[in-house]
Amino acid sequence: HVRQLYALVSETLRYSPVLEKLQPSAALLQAEKKLPPHLAKVLVYDLLFGKGLKCGGRWKALARRHRARLEAELARLKVQQKVSRNEDLLPLAQAASPGAFQVPRYVRVNTLKTCVDDVIDFFKRQGYSYLGKAASVEELRALSGKKFFLDLHLPELLVFPPQTDFHDNLLYTSGHIILQDKASCLPAFLLGPAAGSHVIDACAAPGNKTSHLAAILKNKGQIFAFDVDTKRLATMNTMLMRAGVTGFQLAQQDFLTVDPADPQYREWPAPSAERLQALAGFQRKVLSHALSFPGLRRLVYSTCSLHREENEDVVHAVLQEQGSAFRLVNAFPSWPCRGLAAFPEAECCLRASPADTLTHGFFVAVLERCGKGAAAPSSLPAAAEKNPQQGEGTEPGAAPKKRKRKKQRV
Repeated sequence: HVRQLYALVSETLRYSPVLEKLQPSAALLQAEKKLPPHLAKVLVYDLLFGKGLKCGGRWKALARRHRARLEAELARLKVQQKVSRNEDLLPLAQAASPGAFQVPRYVRVNTLKTCVDDVIDFFKRQGYSYLGKAASVEELRALSGKKFFLDLHLPELLVFPPQTDFHDNLLYTSGHIILQDKASCLPAFLLGPAAGSHVIDACAAPGNKTSHLAAILKNKGQIFAFDVDTKRLATMNTMLMRAGVTGFQLAQQDFLTVDPADPQYREWPAPSAERLQALAGFQRKVLSHALSFPGLRRLVYSTCSLHREENEDVVHAVLQEQGSAFRLVNAFPSWPCRGLAAFPEAECCLRASPADTLTHGFFVAVLERCGKGAAAPSSLPAAAEKNPQQGEGTEPGAAPKKRKRKKQRV
């Protein structure tokens, strides 16, 4: 019910500029002085654009009394704008508020259960038009209606128009697709662990990146996932089971209390992908602690923040502490948005934002151990573009080729 309410409110906000042009909606407020303006908008949205009024009592009766006038106003507005569908009113409404960026709906195909080709076929059978691999961010920005692309960077990511709701879709409820923002897909993609690797996810809940790591590993390896919140871990466990993830250990434990000398973390390289929290001081401690694991070869440091203090400054400070033990890798050179010029190598990091990359705000840095026993040098195009989930010779974002042996068909 909370999810349905959130979707209803989100769609109401999306249609808000259109609702404001419907004059009879004001009559709802005049008829009932105690009715808040935002509630009036929700009622009008559900009546005209949603799946019908779900409320009862006086509010439902109030909305129905104005239904004929509201529908007439909506028809008049369509004639005025020379459009035939409700959705066609949105670009005009959104154009009136420059600077408001709409993030697309990103859908990651869960390759533990299916493949990209089968998911594309499924959506086509549901009436969606597949436009192939996107060539630019601008193409994604113009996406509307029941159309979708294969993402231009990530090979298992499909892109739909903003606010497309798949929470009740069979593919989502069965774990065949994961609703995950593009920026959140970058840490696991850039880490690119080989099948059989042992991986530490230091701050793991709610589990989208953990399930992505498992898909890259093809469930061949071990994932150690830590989080201090019991409820979030329980939700994460349910999500991972639904996604078909195996070979993972969840621990309700502060990552800072984990012993790097524990033998279970030394047998294999143990990179970690951090989703870090509030203060830069805490983030520095977590990153430094992660780098102290003797078996670690490559590490991805990621935050959902755009503040320099939590990103470039943390990476720079920790690299200075480590001396020549670790180096910053040039992550994903073709990614358009780089780190801020806080120190000479900061451009090796990458950033994401609604305005520039049509994603949520994100920061990613990749560090590799130097010297004896280090991983083979790479500028990380190699690490990212030869990701285990891609076929040999396939560049990032290229549409996957048909597989000889398909997994479970959906």
